[in-house]
Amino acid sequence: MTSKNVVFKKISKDKSVGVYMGRRDFVDRVDSVDPVDGVILVDPEALQGRKVFVTLSCTFRYGRDDMDVIGIAFRRELYLTTRQVYPPLQDREKGVHNRTQAKLMRKLGEHSYPFFFEFPDNLPCSVCLQPAPHDVGKQCAVEFEVKVFSAESQDAKVRKRSTVKLLIRKVQFAPESEGDAPWAETTKDFLMSDKPLHLKASLDKEVYYHGEAIRVHVSLKNNSSKSIKNIVVSVDQVSNVVLYSNDSYVKCVAIEEHGDSVSAGGSLQKVFTLLPLLVNNRERRGIALDGKLKHEDTNLASSSIIKEGVLKEVLGIMVSYRVVVKLIVGGMVGSSEVVLEVPFKLMHPKPDAVRESEIEDELVFQEFQRSYLKGMTADDDDEDANVSGGDDVAPKEK
Repeated sequence: MTSKNVVFKKISKDKSVGVYMGRRDFVDRVDSVDPVDGVILVDPEALQGRKVFVTLSCTFRYGRDDMDVIGIAFRRELYLTTRQVYPPLQDREKGVHNRTQAKLMRKLGEHSYPFFFEFPDNLPCSVCLQPAPHDVGKQCAVEFEVKVFSAESQDAKVRKRSTVKLLIRKVQFAPESEGDAPWAETTKDFLMSDKPLHLKASLDKEVYYHGEAIRVHVSLKNNSSKSIKNIVVSVDQVSNVVLYSNDSYVKCVAIEEHGDSVSAGGSLQKVFTLLPLLVNNRERRGIALDGKLKHEDTNLASSSIIKEGVLKEVLGIMVSYRVVVKLIVGGMVGSSEVVLEVPFKLMHPKPDAVRESEIEDELVFQEFQRSYLKGMTADDDDEDANVSGGDDVAPKEK
């Protein structure tokens, strides 16, 4: 039985250029990043003498494009690099970096050309802030895009009919080794009370995977004369937008509240279980998501891991998580709170390594075209390179 390797395919409206990529997620390992590669198919007759270029860009968008005011753009290009693909500047075979490219070129024929980009080590990962259900336009996001176009020159005006765009994602996986299990504790003194309240919270480990339950061990010794009316345990997602105004969004993505009470002089030992999931937060504006590809599902954003020496100011949106334990303390003139925070990381596990010899037995081509989607017209195809939803169609053999 042969294994299948999905290849993402998109052809320009005028059929002059097409892009084929074996993946759309590229892993940031902190000390290195997967290169971006693929194959460009050209039609010399449709080009009519034009050249073909491919670009890799990273853009930070702080709100919709139509929010630009007094000449201040809410969009910033963090990185842009361009390569000429056709006519080729080097021998076709020298541009091949892996077996997927080689097999694609054999299948697509003599008018196919490889491309290859290496990521700089100081770019952010793909993150977007979830819009509210009624919001329209583009959300605050860090986006990566591969664009292929034909034009008389690199700086000439580019026609949309001669352009292909495909969003990709730069993602991080959980590190192979992690630190000690995090914990925190605090002691609180109250007026009119001789002895303090002592609170400790701990987790089983530092890194949790998306969809994994988080067990929070809470230890409380209430030696004070105050009574604890309730204990609330939650998971906060903290998103810092560091490029423009250093805005910070704190969103509770999971919460447990059972009405536990502890009288004066009492104690409590209890384990709370929390499960932070996007499915429970889909209607909430400002939740950070792993860079979303249009019409595809995603998940809560993964924790950001920064390479030492890289300035945080250029990293777009930084995401972190913390468990918050909150005690509601009763009093004669109202309630007060005792709050304890325990940081942790929420990420995807590193996938099992697959040797190149074990893949690519059969290439399955997946079209990207809005007209396959119900309710879409050809006029909506301005930035449709992110839409998956068509028949698996392989190119014709030449």
